[in-house]
Amino acid sequence: MIKVAILGKPNVGKSSFFNRIIRERDAIVSEKAGTTRDIKKRVVSLDDDLEEIILIDTGGLEERDELFNKVKEKAFEVAKEADLILYMVDGRTIPDEEEIKYFRKLQKLNKPLILVVNKVDNDKLMEGVYDFYSLGADEVFPISIAHNRGVGKLIERIKEFVPKKQKIIEATSIEEDIPLEELFSDEEDENLEELKEIKVAIVGRVNVGKSSLLNALVGSERAIVSDIDGTTIDPIDETIYFNGYHITFVDTAGIRRRSKIKDIEKYALMRTEKVLEEADVAILVLDAQNGIVELDEKIGGLIQKHKNACIIVANKWDEAKMDYKKFESEVRDRFKYLYYSPFMVVSAKTKRNIDKLKEKIVYVYGNYTKRIPTSKLNEWIKEATERHHLPTDIRGREIKIYYATQFAIKPPTIALIMNKPKLHFSYERYLINFLRQKDDFTGTPIILIPREKGKKDEKN
Repeated sequence: MIKVAILGKPNVGKSSFFNRIIRERDAIVSEKAGTTRDIKKRVVSLDDDLEEIILIDTGGLEERDELFNKVKEKAFEVAKEADLILYMVDGRTIPDEEEIKYFRKLQKLNKPLILVVNKVDNDKLMEGVYDFYSLGADEVFPISIAHNRGVGKLIERIKEFVPKKQKIIEATSIEEDIPLEELFSDEEDENLEELKEIKVAIVGRVNVGKSSLLNALVGSERAIVSDIDGTTIDPIDETIYFNGYHITFVDTAGIRRRSKIKDIEKYALMRTEKVLEEADVAILVLDAQNGIVELDEKIGGLIQKHKNACIIVANKWDEAKMDYKKFESEVRDRFKYLYYSPFMVVSAKTKRNIDKLKEKIVYVYGNYTKRIPTSKLNEWIKEATERHHLPTDIRGREIKIYYATQFAIKPPTIALIMNKPKLHFSYERYLINFLRQKDDFTGTPIILIPREKGKKDEKN
């Protein structure tokens, strides 16, 4: 797949164009300069007859402080790897020395480079487009994303850089005397296997090292790391192949106390919730150096709410002053509702336990997708109810579980078919703990749903 990178100074409309191409509101858009800081990648199809492309949105090019310099450096690194560069400018301005310097730097890469003049909302602004020809661009496309002017022409031009899909050879065109086994190589056979995919959300409060952890897990400087709070705003993702699985890590924006959430960070909080909704495994990142705070517990509550598999990770262990057992004891005390989650310490800086964390992700995902045979499940439920009888209802009538069946995974979700579809929370907890004694469900919640006999089973 070819890579198409969008570069430009802050607030010229790069993220708006990115959203237009992928046809959804993925990148956060704001009038505030510097909203996009990390790169965002999406695989997108521009036409049914063309191969898919990797579209990359970058942070604004600006020389302001340490954080913005890192954003700028990352954007130019992306440009070096791209097959096509779209350099976007604001058509309501005129090119300054900084703009000329950036564009000249991109020209030296000797790659296809298109100058996109955005915010040309009317014919009067179109006259100002000619000022940008001084940059020496071979191709200039005036557009207005807000008014959908010229966007279609630009997309058609991008399509010309994209290879067409290879046509599948019809069976009738294969010579009959060629042995079937010679038509496929071992490598092609491997591609026929169903891909196993795990979505992992990395969550935590501001500045606990989530972006550093993402970089350590994927083995590259994928996310921008800075001591400045709120460096990550958009969720950013990267996929690796590990132990037979494609693992996609999503680094979410750091969450701070609601009273301290600033302007665009409220959108970041909403994105974090959306990421958890779509994730399989959540990594709750704690700061081993500064300890656990109340906000950590609230973030853990979001994981419980979305019923993700969970691993609790104490990052910055190389700088921690607390004893391991003491820290683990505090974790178990503060996160009782995530009691099923394994706990481990890591250091994104020194790479301590990073491979073990990857192994743990695969391990808890296996439990998150576990299915219990109906016969075995009913055998366990019968044993549990015989050991400890169900309580009667408020009128003293006996409550019975006729049978149980698991009807969903992610997490394991079990319907209990009963004469009275009510289950006291203490007995529900007893049954769940009993099931955990019978099989390994480390890292995943177990959901029990009482159902009246004869009613259709469906997941809440």
